[in-house]
Parts: sequence; C-alpha cells; structure tokens
Amino acid sequence: MRNRNTNWILSGLTALALAAVIGPPTAARAQGLEEERGPLPTLEITPGNVKAFRAAVLRFAEVGPPVGAERVAALRDEVDRGLEFSSVVLPLGRAAYLAPEQSPPLAQTTLDCETWKQSGADAVVQGELKRAETRLRADLRIWDVARCKEQKTGFVVGDRDDLPKLGRLIADQIVEVLTGTRGVSSTEIAYISDRTGTRELYVMTADGRNQRAATRVNSLKMFPEWVPDGSAILYIAYSKGQPGLFLTSRSPLVKPGPILQSLFTGRPVYRGRFDPTGEELAVVSSVEGAAELFLVKRQGSQPRRLTSHPAIDITPAWSPDGRQIAFVSDRSGSPQLYIMNRDGSNLQRLTFTGSYNAAPTWSPDGRWIAYETRVRGQFDIWLIDPSGQINFPVIQHPKSDEGPTWSPDGRKLAFSSSRRGRYDIYVADWNGENVLRVTESAGSNIQPAWGPHPR
Repeated sequence: MRNRNTNWILSGLTALALAAVIGPPTAARAQGLEEERGPLPTLEITPGNVKAFRAAVLRFAEVGPPVGAERVAALRDEVDRGLEFSSVVLPLGRAAYLAPEQSPPLAQTTLDCETWKQSGADAVVQGELKRAETRLRADLRIWDVARCKEQKTGFVVGDRDDLPKLGRLIADQIVEVLTGTRGVSSTEIAYISDRTGTRELYVMTADGRNQRAATRVNSLKMFPEWVPDGSAILYIAYSKGQPGLFLTSRSPLVKPGPILQSLFTGRPVYRGRFDPTGEELAVVSSVEGAAELFLVKRQGSQPRRLTSHPAIDITPAWSPDGRQIAFVSDRSGSPQLYIMNRDGSNLQRLTFTGSYNAAPTWSPDGRWIAYETRVRGQFDIWLIDPSGQINFPVIQHPKSDEGPTWSPDGRKLAFSSSRRGRYDIYVADWNGENVLRVTESAGSNIQPAWGPHPR
C-alpha cells in the first residue's frame, strides 16, 4: 500500500501518478412501490440509534399460478436481510409472533393490532406474490401498529430468479414507507481490488454479495466514481504509461472506453468526478508539474481551469446541489480540505486541525463532508460541516480507516480499512455504529464508491 510518511500526495495519486506529476450487463430493473393512497405521516427515526423500528414481515400469500413454497420462504428471508442491513427498520424475530405469520388476503383491511403490539411489532408487512413468466410481482400492505393504520399499499416487480435483489428492493421500499427515506440494501458499491494480482474495478451489492470484476484489462485501475444515474462507472486506468479517464458501461446508452482524451492530449489525468447532473466533470490534470482542477463538459469542450497554484490540488468532491466543490491541497504546507464555488471563486480553507486531511466526500443532504485524517500514524474518518465550524471523529480504530463514501440515503458510510492486516471494505452507520466487513477475498480491497439507487 501507500507510504504516507514519505509524501502526502500518495493519498490522491499512486506512486506512478506522482512521478508523472513531477516529471456487466445492465441489472434487471424493478418497479418501485407505487402509492395508491394519500401520504400519511412518516415515523421519525434517528440513524444509528440503539432502539430501531421493528417490522413483522409476514409470509406472503401466493395468488394465481403457484410461486412455490421455497421461493416464498426465500424471498421473506431476503426481505428480512435487507431490513437488517438498514439498521433503522429491523425485522421482528419470528419467535416473538403472537399472531399468525401467514399474510391474509390483501382484500382484508383489518389487523389485530393489539396482538401485534404485544409481539413487539411497530409495523406489519403483508403481501401477495403473483407470477408472470420470468417476473414476480409482490403486492404489499404496510401497517403502523401503534396507530393501527395502514401506511401505504403498492407493489414491487423483479426477476423471479433473482430473489435476493427482489427482496432487497422490497426491504428498501419498506424502509422508505416507515422513515421517509428509501433504504440502500439494493444499491451497489464499486471498488478496486488486486485479488487477481492486478488492480481491477469490482462491483458488489452494498452488503458484500455478488462480488464480480467489472474490468479485466490487466492494467492499474484507480478511483472509481459512479455516473449519477448509475449507467456507468468512471475510473482511472493507465494507457501507454499515462493515467486517463475511462468508463465501464452498465447501459446500452453509454459507450465504454476512454473519454476526454482529446482535451488533455499529452497530459496525465489523475481523477474525475461527475457533477450531480452528470453533464460536467471536475477533473484533475497536470500543469507544469502541479496537479490542478478543471471543469469539463461530458461531451467534450475546452477545459475551464478552476485552480492555479504551485501546490498540488486533487480529489474534487461535488456538493449535492452542484454549486460547490471540496478538494485537497497542500498550499498551506500540508494536505488540507478546501472549498470553492463550481467556477473556482470564493476559495476557502476548510480544515485547520490535523497535519494530513484528505479524501473528502459530501453527504447526500449537504450537511456534512466525510474525510480521512491522520491521527497518531494511522487514519480515522471524521465529519466536518461545510462552514468548518463543527468537526468530529465518527470512525476510529488502531488500524487505518480510509476513503469514506456515503450511501445514497446518508445513513451509512463505506470505507477501506487495514484493521485485519490487509485492506478490506467496511460499511458502518454514519455515526460509526454497526460496522460490517463486506469483502473477504484475498488481496487488498480499497477505494469504495457507493452507487445510486437502481432505476
């Protein structure tokens, strides 16, 4: 891995990149839960709280051609697993049920709320499964037990042979109904792994399942970043000894391969990040030996230079509204976080504590910037607000925790950590609770990038 004691820039670039500065198929889509009644008040839940909301997921009834008891049971288990991943809406243990666990027909519009209260349920999820060729449709009804009122009805559709994905989609919709914010168990994380001997781009579900390689070109890959709509993943790869931007496509509408080559002819490109619209990128390239930030149109145009300083400026991170960019610069003598408007104006230093601060990433609600900071020789993950007034640690460990990335709901962070002696990807609640290791394969797994909700 990197030698941080010799040069801070190795956090933003690889050793090869530093030297240059100085001298799958599209996943099946599922329809979202469609509201059939007017909205009801959502239940306020604080992410990471010790007491979570408990939902009883009943065994869905089969309607029409049989789905199969094993499929019904497996789908229910997957829904429970997706809820467990949320940390905010947890499945009620089935041993606690005092009421029947078989879902009644959805035409029945009453619920034995007193019995479910005694069982410890805050919500009850009823459902019916219908089969249509290779697809499954799950019709849902979700109850608020305390008020004995129906929260919402709707349906989710997915591939009959991909029950894990369908279960995660259902779980995420349940979380949305009960909290007002959609869950993230159906999202994916891109990352870099050298498990085959070469650093390649990999993708997995947010809980670590279905890990697979997205590139196999046998060249160094770095810094994956999602296109905002999830149609592609941007990354850095070496071509003819020089780093540049590449796309791996997840949609027939996106052409894979190198991008923006004509704009930076003869110059290395070390990083790229799409703005929230997906139409422009903040790009790091070298100018007279220093890494600078540029704003570039996705379809190609003359890059607009955003920074101009003898220091190294790297690792741009967009605010959710696309109006500001956080980045890392050593212009003060050590790597610190800075913030500026998208046109490069109003540049201000953000961090003043710590001698090494890097890898900023903005929370989806714009309230926080997560970053890595060096403490006693290893790295922890801290949060700072965009004004710089509030700054505190959230993930601490005797080993290094690095490269944070936010989940789309803002409730979780993924990061890489050496706490097992080599680097793996971990997921935790935004406040550092419920830490889960999600990679286990050989080699080092680093630089996670959390993708958007599936569309």
